[in-house]
Amino acid sequence: MPMADQKTITERLKKGVLDNIYYIYGQNVTGVQTVTKQIIRTAVGDNEEFALTRLDGKKLDFSELYDTIQMMPMMSDYNCILINDYNCEKPCEEMRGQTADSINKKLIETIKEIPPYTVIIFNVTGFEVKTKKGKVTDKNKKLADFVAKNGTVCEMGLLSPAEMTKFIISEVSANGAGISQNNARELADMCLYDILTVRNEIDKLCAYVQGREITRDVLELLVHRQNNITVFQLADAVAELNRQATFNALDELMTDRNNRGSVLANITNSFLDMYRASCARASGRGIPDVMADYSYIWEFKVKNAFRDSSRMSTARIRACIKILRDTAVQLNSTGTDEKIVLEQAVTKMLMTR
Repeated sequence: MPMADQKTITERLKKGVLDNIYYIYGQNVTGVQTVTKQIIRTAVGDNEEFALTRLDGKKLDFSELYDTIQMMPMMSDYNCILINDYNCEKPCEEMRGQTADSINKKLIETIKEIPPYTVIIFNVTGFEVKTKKGKVTDKNKKLADFVAKNGTVCEMGLLSPAEMTKFIISEVSANGAGISQNNARELADMCLYDILTVRNEIDKLCAYVQGREITRDVLELLVHRQNNITVFQLADAVAELNRQATFNALDELMTDRNNRGSVLANITNSFLDMYRASCARASGRGIPDVMADYSYIWEFKVKNAFRDSSRMSTARIRACIKILRDTAVQLNSTGTDEKIVLEQAVTKMLMTR
């Protein structure tokens, strides 16, 4: 059974059907975690403490892994092994004298013979597996192909608008509050359908309404509307010292005038991304390292940060962040028009050297 969706896996698990090896990945990280938990629950029940071994994919010891695979289960029908975030692009943190291909070959050799009482789960929650038309296209393809021949591969893609709306209504209800279908769709739009962002916002909204209805006014008051493309354009323009492009991007961002502070929050997040990228570059680290260290889901965010930070010194990025910090204090402590405050901030940022 090479490829399967969550529904198919769930149905098979309900029947007690387990494969010996799984590879679960995708942009829907919450979905990846949910499917992983379902497999573990079916394999070991309530005996995770004795029958489940959790391994960090970046620090695998293949000799130890082989011994764990061959180990007989304790207090359970299955010996379950969860390997999180093994990235075939960079299999370990220190690769001196080794190549990714040589390390990946050792992994495949280690997992070639899996006893019928062992279940291995590879899941990805800390980096993006590159795909095209549902097929893995980067170095992780070799591992995915091996699993497809011997078990099940599952890609958890982003939820559709209808699925996301249903998910939001369900989660809000589970937290003892209510939200209409239209407002649930609006929340999904505001979060760009990123399920982790949606979950964080739901927790905040439910804590605020305390069992009441989440209205449109509450959304506009508390939720920061995501607008990544324009924020990237503004950061790029500041890096290039392009005054006209900077203010054009700011004008477009200010269409979200009903949510005071949201524009500043998004701009600040973009410059924090750039600061991390700049520090990583200075330390000889790359995009996969930053994604793993800061649990980024979207690779394009980190790529943009590396691109824009290459045009600015770390000191200048730090100066811009200080300006944004002082702007946040001013915005929260005065009644000054937000656009005026932000225009003053980007002007100061353009004057940094």
